[in-house]
Amino acid sequence: MNYIKLLNAAFEKFFFDDRLNPTHISLYMALFQEWNSSRFADGFFVNRRELMHMAKIGSKSTYHRCITDLDSWSYLSYFPSYNPYKGSKIKMSIICTTDEPVTGDYDHIMEQHAEQYYPIRDQVMYQHYPINGQVEDPHRPVSRQALVPYINNTKQININKQPKGRQAVLIFFKEKGFPADEGKKFFDHYQSNDWKTSNGNEVKDWQALAIHWMKRTELFEENHKEIKKVASHNQDNLKTTKTKDYGQPL
Repeated sequence: MNYIKLLNAAFEKFFFDDRLNPTHISLYMALFQEWNSSRFADGFFVNRRELMHMAKIGSKSTYHRCITDLDSWSYLSYFPSYNPYKGSKIKMSIICTTDEPVTGDYDHIMEQHAEQYYPIRDQVMYQHYPINGQVEDPHRPVSRQALVPYINNTKQININKQPKGRQAVLIFFKEKGFPADEGKKFFDHYQSNDWKTSNGNEVKDWQALAIHWMKRTELFEENHKEIKKVASHNQDNLKTTKTKDYGQPL
Protein backbone atom coordinates (compact mmCIF):
# COMPACT_ATOMS: atom_id res chain seq x y z
CA MET A 1 0.00 0.00 0.00
CA ASN A 2 1.39 3.46 -0.84
CA TYR A 3 0.37 7.10 -1.08
CA ILE A 4 -0.16 7.22 -4.83
CA LYS A 5 -2.15 3.96 -4.90
CA LEU A 6 -4.49 5.34 -2.24
CA LEU A 7 -5.01 8.55 -4.21
CA ASN A 8 -5.41 6.82 -7.58
CA ALA A 9 -7.95 4.39 -6.12
CA ALA A 10 -9.93 7.30 -4.68
CA PHE A 11 -10.02 9.13 -8.04
CA GLU A 12 -11.06 5.95 -9.81
CA LYS A 13 -13.96 5.57 -7.39
CA PHE A 14 -14.89 9.25 -7.89
CA PHE A 15 -15.13 8.62 -11.65
CA PHE A 16 -17.80 5.95 -11.28
CA ASP A 17 -19.74 7.50 -8.38
CA ASP A 18 -22.47 9.81 -9.72
CA ARG A 19 -23.59 10.71 -6.22
CA LEU A 20 -20.55 12.94 -5.71
CA ASN A 21 -20.39 16.63 -6.50
CA PRO A 22 -17.31 18.91 -6.50
CA THR A 23 -17.84 19.83 -2.85
CA HIS A 24 -17.69 16.18 -1.79
CA ILE A 25 -14.40 15.73 -3.66
CA SER A 26 -12.94 18.98 -2.30
CA LEU A 27 -13.75 17.95 1.28
CA TYR A 28 -12.36 14.45 0.72
CA MET A 29 -9.07 15.89 -0.59
CA ALA A 30 -8.80 18.18 2.44
CA LEU A 31 -9.32 15.16 4.70
CA PHE A 32 -6.83 13.14 2.66
CA GLN A 33 -4.22 15.86 3.24
CA GLU A 34 -4.91 15.76 6.99
CA TRP A 35 -4.56 11.98 6.85
CA ASN A 36 -1.27 12.39 5.02
CA SER A 37 -0.05 14.88 7.64
CA SER A 38 -0.83 12.38 10.40
CA ARG A 39 1.32 9.82 8.54
CA PHE A 40 -1.74 7.77 7.64
CA ALA A 41 -2.81 7.12 11.19
CA ASP A 42 -5.70 4.75 11.82
CA GLY A 43 -7.74 7.67 13.17
CA PHE A 44 -7.13 11.41 13.52
CA PHE A 45 -8.95 14.47 14.83
CA VAL A 46 -9.97 17.42 12.65
CA ASN A 47 -11.06 21.01 13.13
CA ARG A 48 -14.23 21.92 11.23
CA ARG A 49 -13.21 25.53 10.53
CA GLU A 50 -9.83 24.52 9.14
CA LEU A 51 -11.39 21.84 6.94
CA MET A 52 -13.98 24.27 5.60
CA HIS A 53 -11.20 26.74 4.77
CA MET A 54 -9.09 24.06 3.04
CA ALA A 55 -12.04 22.69 1.06
CA LYS A 56 -13.38 26.19 0.27
CA ILE A 57 -16.76 25.41 1.84
CA GLY A 58 -18.56 28.49 3.17
CA SER A 59 -21.64 26.90 4.75
CA LYS A 60 -21.70 24.74 7.87
CA SER A 61 -24.80 22.92 6.64
CA THR A 62 -23.02 22.08 3.37
CA TYR A 63 -20.02 20.81 5.32
CA HIS A 64 -22.14 18.56 7.57
CA ARG A 65 -24.12 17.27 4.60
CA CYS A 66 -21.00 16.38 2.62
CA ILE A 67 -19.13 14.71 5.48
CA THR A 68 -22.16 12.62 6.46
CA ASP A 69 -22.57 11.65 2.78
CA LEU A 70 -18.93 10.52 2.61
CA ASP A 71 -19.49 8.53 5.79
CA SER A 72 -22.66 6.84 4.54
CA TRP A 73 -21.02 6.08 1.16
CA SER A 74 -18.07 4.33 2.92
CA TYR A 75 -15.36 6.80 1.93
CA LEU A 76 -14.61 7.35 5.62
CA SER A 77 -15.95 6.87 9.13
CA TYR A 78 -17.08 10.06 10.85
CA PHE A 79 -17.30 10.28 14.64
CA PRO A 80 -18.71 13.76 15.40
CA SER A 81 -17.81 15.53 18.61
CA TYR A 82 -20.38 17.75 20.30
CA ASN A 83 -17.68 19.19 22.54
CA PRO A 84 -16.51 22.58 21.16
CA TYR A 85 -13.05 22.02 22.65
CA LYS A 86 -12.53 18.62 21.04
CA GLY A 87 -12.42 17.96 17.31
CA SER A 88 -14.33 15.24 15.50
CA LYS A 89 -12.56 11.97 14.74
CA ILE A 90 -12.06 10.68 11.20
CA LYS A 91 -11.05 7.23 10.06
CA MET A 92 -10.31 7.08 6.34
CA SER A 93 -11.34 3.98 4.37
CA ILE A 94 -8.70 2.03 2.45
CA ILE A 95 -10.27 2.03 -1.00
CA CYS A 96 -7.64 0.14 -2.98
CA THR A 97 -7.04 -3.59 -2.52
CA THR A 98 -3.53 -4.99 -2.24
CA ASP A 99 -1.57 -7.87 -0.79
CA GLU A 100 0.84 -5.48 0.90
CA PRO A 101 0.43 -4.84 4.63
CA VAL A 102 -1.07 -1.46 5.49
CA THR A 103 1.37 0.54 7.62
CA GLY A 104 1.75 4.10 8.76
CA ASP A 105 5.41 4.35 7.72
CA TYR A 106 5.34 7.51 5.60
CA ASP A 107 8.94 7.23 4.31
CA HIS A 108 8.40 3.62 3.25
CA ILE A 109 5.25 4.63 1.37
CA MET A 110 7.07 7.34 -0.58
CA GLU A 111 9.95 4.97 -1.43
CA GLN A 112 7.46 2.45 -2.82
CA HIS A 113 5.91 5.22 -4.94
CA ALA A 114 9.27 6.09 -6.50
CA GLU A 115 10.09 2.45 -7.29
CA GLN A 116 6.74 1.27 -8.63
CA TYR A 117 5.37 4.05 -10.83
CA TYR A 118 8.25 5.13 -13.06
CA PRO A 119 8.29 1.79 -15.00
CA ILE A 120 4.70 2.49 -16.01
CA ARG A 121 5.80 5.82 -17.50
CA ASP A 122 8.52 4.04 -19.51
CA GLN A 123 5.98 1.57 -20.92
CA VAL A 124 3.75 4.42 -22.08
CA MET A 125 6.68 6.16 -23.81
CA TYR A 126 7.64 2.96 -25.63
CA GLN A 127 4.07 2.42 -26.83
CA HIS A 128 3.88 5.83 -28.55
CA TYR A 129 7.54 6.12 -29.64
CA PRO A 130 8.73 2.68 -30.92
CA ILE A 131 12.34 1.85 -31.68
CA ASN A 132 12.08 2.41 -35.44
CA GLY A 133 11.06 6.04 -34.85
CA GLN A 134 7.70 5.68 -36.60
CA VAL A 135 4.81 7.05 -34.58
CA GLU A 136 1.68 5.04 -35.13
CA ASP A 137 -1.83 6.24 -34.50
CA PRO A 138 -3.68 3.38 -32.79
CA HIS A 139 -7.02 4.78 -34.00
CA ARG A 140 -6.10 4.93 -37.71
CA PRO A 141 -4.99 1.60 -39.26
CA VAL A 142 -2.96 1.14 -42.43
CA SER A 143 -6.09 1.08 -44.61
CA ARG A 144 -6.77 4.67 -43.42
CA GLN A 145 -10.18 3.60 -42.16
CA ALA A 146 -10.89 5.31 -38.87
CA LEU A 147 -12.08 3.02 -36.11
CA VAL A 148 -14.25 3.95 -33.17
CA PRO A 149 -12.22 3.15 -30.05
CA TYR A 150 -13.70 0.49 -27.81
CA ILE A 151 -14.73 1.82 -24.43
CA ASN A 152 -14.86 -0.71 -21.64
CA ASN A 153 -17.54 0.71 -19.39
CA THR A 154 -17.25 -1.08 -16.04
CA LYS A 155 -19.65 1.24 -14.27
CA GLN A 156 -22.04 -0.74 -12.15
CA ILE A 157 -25.76 -0.10 -12.23
CA ASN A 158 -27.15 0.95 -8.87
CA ILE A 159 -29.97 -1.40 -7.93
CA ASN A 160 -30.85 0.44 -4.72
CA LYS A 161 -32.65 3.39 -6.26
CA GLN A 162 -35.98 2.52 -4.64
CA PRO A 163 -36.90 0.06 -1.87
CA LYS A 164 -39.00 -3.02 -2.59
CA GLY A 165 -41.99 -1.72 -0.64
CA ARG A 166 -42.55 -0.21 2.79
CA GLN A 167 -41.64 -3.42 4.63
CA ALA A 168 -38.08 -3.32 3.29
CA VAL A 169 -37.70 0.20 4.69
CA LEU A 170 -39.08 -0.78 8.10
CA ILE A 171 -36.70 -3.74 8.32
CA PHE A 172 -33.74 -1.52 7.38
CA PHE A 173 -34.63 1.08 10.04
CA LYS A 174 -35.08 -1.68 12.64
CA GLU A 175 -31.63 -3.09 11.81
CA LYS A 176 -30.16 0.37 12.41
CA GLY A 177 -31.90 0.66 15.81
CA PHE A 178 -34.62 3.11 14.75
CA PRO A 179 -38.37 2.76 15.44
CA ALA A 180 -40.75 1.65 12.72
CA ASP A 181 -42.59 4.99 12.88
CA GLU A 182 -39.46 6.77 11.66
CA GLY A 183 -39.20 4.32 8.76
CA LYS A 184 -42.84 5.00 7.85
CA LYS A 185 -42.17 8.75 7.82
CA PHE A 186 -39.18 8.23 5.52
CA PHE A 187 -41.07 5.95 3.13
CA ASP A 188 -44.22 8.11 2.98
CA HIS A 189 -42.18 11.28 2.40
CA TYR A 190 -40.19 10.00 -0.58
CA GLN A 191 -43.04 7.88 -1.92
CA SER A 192 -45.20 11.02 -2.14
CA ASN A 193 -42.33 12.80 -3.94
CA ASP A 194 -41.95 9.95 -6.46
CA TRP A 195 -38.55 9.11 -4.93
CA LYS A 196 -36.92 12.38 -5.87
CA THR A 197 -34.77 14.66 -3.74
CA SER A 198 -35.65 18.24 -2.85
CA ASN A 199 -33.76 19.52 -5.92
CA GLY A 200 -35.75 17.24 -8.26
CA ASN A 201 -33.09 14.58 -8.86
CA GLU A 202 -33.92 10.89 -8.72
CA VAL A 203 -32.84 9.00 -5.60
CA LYS A 204 -29.86 6.83 -6.57
CA ASP A 205 -29.38 4.95 -3.28
CA TRP A 206 -32.31 4.86 -0.88
CA GLN A 207 -30.31 3.13 1.86
CA ALA A 208 -27.68 5.88 1.89
CA LEU A 209 -30.49 8.43 1.93
CA ALA A 210 -32.14 6.59 4.85
CA ILE A 211 -28.89 6.66 6.86
CA HIS A 212 -28.67 10.41 6.23
CA TRP A 213 -32.31 10.73 7.41
CA MET A 214 -31.45 8.84 10.62
CA LYS A 215 -28.46 11.06 11.36
CA ARG A 216 -30.54 14.21 10.84
CA THR A 217 -33.19 12.77 13.16
CA GLU A 218 -30.61 12.10 15.87
CA LEU A 219 -29.19 15.60 15.51
CA PHE A 220 -32.68 17.14 15.67
CA GLU A 221 -33.52 15.20 18.81
CA GLU A 222 -30.26 16.27 20.48
CA ASN A 223 -30.94 19.93 19.66
CA HIS A 224 -34.56 19.61 20.85
CA LYS A 225 -33.45 18.17 24.19
CA GLU A 226 -30.93 20.98 24.62
CA ILE A 227 -33.57 23.65 23.88
CA LYS A 228 -36.00 22.10 26.39
CA LYS A 229 -33.26 21.98 29.00
CA VAL A 230 -32.45 25.67 28.54
CA ALA A 231 -36.14 26.65 28.55
CA SER A 232 -36.73 24.71 31.77
CA HIS A 233 -33.75 26.37 33.40
CA ASN A 234 -34.97 29.85 32.43
CA GLN A 235 -38.47 29.10 33.72
CA ASP A 236 -37.09 28.06 37.10
CA ASN A 237 -35.18 31.33 37.37
CA LEU A 238 -38.37 33.35 36.75
CA LYS A 239 -40.29 31.72 39.62
CA THR A 240 -40.86 34.02 42.65
CA THR A 241 -42.56 33.47 46.00
CA LYS A 242 -46.05 34.91 46.57
CA THR A 243 -45.51 35.59 50.30
CA LYS A 244 -43.33 38.66 50.74
CA ASP A 245 -42.37 40.41 53.97
CA TYR A 246 -42.21 44.15 53.45
CA GLY A 247 -41.59 44.83 57.16
CA GLN A 248 -37.94 43.89 57.05
CA PRO A 249 -35.40 46.74 56.77
CA LEU A 250 -33.78 47.25 53.42
